[in-house]
Amino acid sequence: MTEQDTLSATREAYDAAAAEYARLFRDSLRESPLDRAMLGVFAESVAASGKAEVADVGCGPGHVTAHLHGLGLRAFGVDASPGMVGLARSAHPQLRFENGSMATLDTADGALGGVLARWSVIHTPPAELPAVLAEFHRVLAPGGHLLIGFSASEGPSHPTQVFDHAVAPAYRWWPDHLAALLHTAGLFEVARMVRAPQPTDRRRFKEIHLLARKDGTESSGPGE
Repeated sequence: MTEQDTLSATREAYDAAAAEYARLFRDSLRESPLDRAMLGVFAESVAASGKAEVADVGCGPGHVTAHLHGLGLRAFGVDASPGMVGLARSAHPQLRFENGSMATLDTADGALGGVLARWSVIHTPPAELPAVLAEFHRVLAPGGHLLIGFSASEGPSHPTQVFDHAVAPAYRWWPDHLAALLHTAGLFEVARMVRAPQPTDRRRFKEIHLLARKDGTESSGPGE
């Protein structure tokens, strides 16, 4: 399957599931204090870099984009699914949402202080992920930050693993492997959060948040 075929299949699957997805996840941050904390660290890191515009790639129904806006960032959402973008625009008419691919963002070089990719790369085939990370690097300003969320694979001997996803084929990544891919793209790990699977989780996977920075300027972390 070509990259375009993968994108089209994922778009169609999320269009079909958009309303149910929005119903299930639009309030998910209320029950996720660790996720909120990591988003807060990301927001402070972006603000400290002096360039507060952020792209939420794979934004879905826009609830996390709105959360970032509430944290003081000039956040906008990008999603390949027109159905998701329509729901996001209806729910958050004050914010900007665009149809687009995270592999070819309609953003100038170095224009952004931050990119959020929260479970957005899980449908990206491993061979295509380096190009996506290179695109994130392209749109970030020097000193800008990327926060990427994903599910962990079983161990370093299995750096990527396919898992059963309700919407489209998906991949888990070993955190050190993904951090190495980020490093190759010019994005250097600042911090990571590992969330153990909870009793109520449908999938028994560790959840990972990796915060990375594009080199080029000195940047202190939040509170420094």
